[in-house]
Amino acid sequence: MNEADARATLLVRAWETAPTGSVPWSDEDRAWASRAAARAEGEQAPPEAFIAARARLALGRIAEREPAVPRALRALQWRPWIAWALAAVSLVLGLATDAFGASREVNLLAPPLLALMVWNLAVYAASLFRRFAGRSAAGPLIRLAAPLPGRLARLAAPPRGTQEAGKGTASALARFAEEWARASGRLHAGRVARTLHLSAIAFALGALAGMYLRGLAFAYRAGWESTFLGAEQVRAILGVVLGPASALTGIGLPDAAALQAMRLPGPGAEAAPWIHLYAVTVALVVVLPRLALAARELANERRLAARFPLPLDEPYFAALARSHRGEATTVVVLPFNHRPSPDARQALRDLASRLLGPATRIELLDEVAYGDEDQSGARLREAIERPGASGAEPGTAAAVFALVSATATPEPETHGTFVDSMAAARPAGVPLVALVDESAFVARFGDDPTASRRREERRAAWRRMLAAQGHAAAFVDLERAEPAAAERELGQALARAARSTDPVPSAR
Repeated sequence: MNEADARATLLVRAWETAPTGSVPWSDEDRAWASRAAARAEGEQAPPEAFIAARARLALGRIAEREPAVPRALRALQWRPWIAWALAAVSLVLGLATDAFGASREVNLLAPPLLALMVWNLAVYAASLFRRFAGRSAAGPLIRLAAPLPGRLARLAAPPRGTQEAGKGTASALARFAEEWARASGRLHAGRVARTLHLSAIAFALGALAGMYLRGLAFAYRAGWESTFLGAEQVRAILGVVLGPASALTGIGLPDAAALQAMRLPGPGAEAAPWIHLYAVTVALVVVLPRLALAARELANERRLAARFPLPLDEPYFAALARSHRGEATTVVVLPFNHRPSPDARQALRDLASRLLGPATRIELLDEVAYGDEDQSGARLREAIERPGASGAEPGTAAAVFALVSATATPEPETHGTFVDSMAAARPAGVPLVALVDESAFVARFGDDPTASRRREERRAAWRRMLAAQGHAAAFVDLERAEPAAAERELGQALARAARSTDPVPSAR
């Protein structure tokens, strides 16, 4: 999947997972997009090709209904002219830089070119440190992209009289912007790095060009001065800095006696050989390394743009792939010492449908009683392997939810055993989420500031226990939660679980 297809896919996902009725997109539209993509790509098409084709087709219909969508896509596209514009500006700045200063004397120890080389060497050292330290270059870019959701929300602001629909569109586009910023971090970080490398090259070339142009119009003399250094020390420094250029050009460096004679104030020496040495040194230290780094970033950029690393194993995409293969999407829910109300059951069905597609089926098993937590794995395995379970083929499931109540204090010996047993029994590759239902907790304690603090403390306790065992957790009030927030909470937990689907041994 290339960059454009990945961008369209993420936008369509944000659109399809928006709360029901908030955007102009229905279950019939979803079904049409899947059918049209299957016809276009063929029934035997790989999941990636099917998902990309479906996104392109769905995006065309969405754009017809919402003009803000094409504008949002264009707003997030990389503009190549930015790199060339910055390079041109850097070239002009380099030309305007006076490497010699106002005096007609070239101080060999203090030209701006020397500072330019030191700066670039510091950049290389910092890059090597980040590489060996395993730090990502995408972090700063993600922070730069943080204002995008707000800008897209303003871009999608609806006309008067359509406020509700407009809010839904703006929310979906803001979510898309956030997801695209995360997904494209590496790609755009590489583009920014390439732009900076090219700008550094342009600045250095501009500085060199300005130096030679001034040398054509004015006669410069070369010398040096220092409070603390003598001729021997200066020759050692120049040997390190200009030695490689001297070896390449054949321009020899003077000995200590000759350098002593060049000490300022004094007549100095002809500046032309020193200008040539500094020019070659800048080429070796700045131009060639930066050019190699820019070429590497360009190669990585083209590779990532052609094969965009979109996580197609996440539940939403996996559900589309199963639908394309004609497989039922089933979510198995096993409660522990908790009987969800009818409203909670319906909310759970709605959440799964929004996250995994309208064809998703929920199989809600009978609750596991307190004291039987070690039997949860057997119960789960039996339900999954039972022929015709929820209309699915035996052994298939899109996800597994371990449903617990937030009113219970998390206990590793009971709740931990319950979740661990399910994790060990679930099929390979099937994500498991510990779904903490907060409906009974809110009904008991209310939602005032004191109750909210108690709720956060209870969440923290559950998070600590589940994180220690390597399980993803989602906290949802199944009876009263705002749909968009609940979908976001459960969707993020499913994504985390999908990235780590192998059973994790308990930390107990």
